[in-house]
Amino acid sequence: MSENFTVACVQNCAGPDMRSNLVNIESLVRAAAGKGAALVCLPEFFSCLDVRDGVFEVGALPDERHPAVPLFQDLAKELGVWIQMGSIASRSATGSIRNRAYVIDGYGTMVAHYDKIHLFDIDLLNGECYRESETVDPGELSVVANSPWGTLGLSVCYDLRFAYLYRALAHAGADFMIVPAAFAKTTGEAHWHVLLRARAIETGSYVFAACQYGTHGEAESYGHSLIVDPWGRILADGGEGPGIILAEIDPSCVRDARRMIPALRHDREFSMAANDSTEFASAAEG
Repeated sequence: MSENFTVACVQNCAGPDMRSNLVNIESLVRAAAGKGAALVCLPEFFSCLDVRDGVFEVGALPDERHPAVPLFQDLAKELGVWIQMGSIASRSATGSIRNRAYVIDGYGTMVAHYDKIHLFDIDLLNGECYRESETVDPGELSVVANSPWGTLGLSVCYDLRFAYLYRALAHAGADFMIVPAAFAKTTGEAHWHVLLRARAIETGSYVFAACQYGTHGEAESYGHSLIVDPWGRILADGGEGPGIILAEIDPSCVRDARRMIPALRHDREFSMAANDSTEFASAAEG
């Protein structure tokens, strides 16, 4: 494991005006770097987010034409910091859209990207309805990326509910789980903190979760960007407004947590027993 470093999570409220969103985010990244952050994490769809009738308007563009890509590559190089570029809507030559997360190193080089696997299609009892799949196609590959401090495991927002993804990332060497999000306020109030802490505890990993806050058309994001250590302790919480959170990260804590509770090494293959309800009922009657 490498020496300690400072991580920052940026919290913004994106709307449909991409240019304005990018100006705001750039200033927050500069502020984070000025406070000593070596790795800066951005939220999901930080550059454009507007929800109408449950459908996501996210400013989809080809990567080579998306203004956020060169902006943050140049900024990473200028500041000498790594940037986990939250996620943007990446449009392919065939017109399909992926919810794509990027990692940029301190030289401005794209070192990895990940396309969100699990899409946010839900219906809540209060009438809230979201259909991310009407706009976005799912990814198919889990992704880890090497960094100077250890290995980053990439995910996006709704992925958080699928524990097996994070376990697979940990088995692939991930020390730090990245979770950019625009987590809905209704579900965030119920589940955000406990799910992020659970993913940290289950895998013995740090979790860096930059989340949007506020209203985006008909949707509202929860905020409360979190930095969680491998023991499940919350090191920083962004609350419900704009800004940045920072924490000093000790990579050796990952090794220590996994040594004390080596659950990843205790994984075992198993089969599900047959559930023969007819046989059970007969035995009960006899």
